Amino acid sequence: MRDLKDFFFEPACGLNREKDKKEREKGCSRPKPGSASGGCAFDGAQITLLPIADAVHIVHGPIACAGNSWDNRGTRSSISDYYRMGFTTDISEIDVVYGGEGKLYEAIREAVEKYKPPAVFVYQTCVPAMIGDDIVSVCKKASQDLGIPVIPVESPGFVGSKNLGNKLAGDALFRYVIGTKEPEYTTPYDINLLGEYNIAGELWQVLPLFQELGIRLLACITGDSRYQDIASCHRAKVNMVVCSKALLSLARKMEEKYGVPYFEGSFYGIENTSNTLRNIARLLGDKELMERTERLIALKEEEVKKKLEPYIEKLKGKRVLINTGGVKSWSMVSQVKELGMIVVGTSSKKSTSEDKKRMLELVGDEGMLIDEPNPKELVRLFKDLKVDVLMAGGRSKFVALKEYIPFLDTNQERMKPYAGYEGMLVLAEELIRTLYSPVFELCKEESPW
Repeated sequence: MRDLKDFFFEPACGLNREKDKKEREKGCSRPKPGSASGGCAFDGAQITLLPIADAVHIVHGPIACAGNSWDNRGTRSSISDYYRMGFTTDISEIDVVYGGEGKLYEAIREAVEKYKPPAVFVYQTCVPAMIGDDIVSVCKKASQDLGIPVIPVESPGFVGSKNLGNKLAGDALFRYVIGTKEPEYTTPYDINLLGEYNIAGELWQVLPLFQELGIRLLACITGDSRYQDIASCHRAKVNMVVCSKALLSLARKMEEKYGVPYFEGSFYGIENTSNTLRNIARLLGDKELMERTERLIALKEEEVKKKLEPYIEKLKGKRVLINTGGVKSWSMVSQVKELGMIVVGTSSKKSTSEDKKRMLELVGDEGMLIDEPNPKELVRLFKDLKVDVLMAGGRSKFVALKEYIPFLDTNQERMKPYAGYEGMLVLAEELIRTLYSPVFELCKEESPW
């Protein structure tokens, strides 16, 4: 098991850089009891790696670990459905007594013979970690015997939160996958996306923009990705970190080892999308590309703003409460503000300190940050803040509906993609459909009996 101290001293984190030397030496906050309640480290690691759709992913642990997180995200793939299959060693009481390493080796062998994947990922969970199963050695032996990469992901849930699991997954990619293969060819316009998981197909809303500009996506880590693409992604010219801090450490390590510069960006909202395209063109350093990018931005912004006019008329002034996590907490704030809506509050429970700083700047005096968005607190906020619509994950759905508050799913389980210029139109349409659904007025009427 890696020394976890390394993951709490990220030098690329802007917040750490702002600290004085004494505070910087303390690093980030350590996991506390209850940190894994919103998703454990194993959950975070699997979220990050499962979208590598042509690989087989084996969960080494009790079957409940695989079942708890199986297929709970709306990630999409264009090549394979292995990522939607649940592979597990199903550790039992006998394995706890005698050890589960032999069972794990047989599971890897069986999966390779039946499915012939380009690689196998093996996830360590709490029980085999506590009984001392050495998955690194098992994976190494299986890789030598079977002739394909078998990647150990040391992510037992008890070590910390989902966010830590994202970092552990990035570490596994850096140590065992990236740089193990050379791309067939390279171009001056090769980039990687880090932390983009193709939720509801959002990657496919952005790819046409890259294609129009002549930019090649060498690898997406990890939405709709192929194992071999990630193995050779070290030859990219630029890395873009999409999902806040989840894979920031990976971007920093790739810059140090392979010289790939990186920046943080978002495709939620018109302004964010345009700025992201500008940053990519600037870092690629081609003057003609930068001019081409400005022309494309001007064209796309004009098109989407014209199409949004009738939607903005209906959405302007509507009061929205956002209860989501991570990068969406601040990037969706700017997205709905571009639709003329008022953000009265946004959840900061799963956000990093830097996310919170951005959120405060965006919501201004009209909004507030919510640290504990439990059902009781949400009901109070609906009334006190005169909320018109709640944008949140499924856990908050029935809290809103019981109070006759329109609800729009914005979490990873959603079916609609909201990224890029086209995503703004989809979001506007969904908000109109939700806000103006007649069911909420009918519910408030007195029953006829």
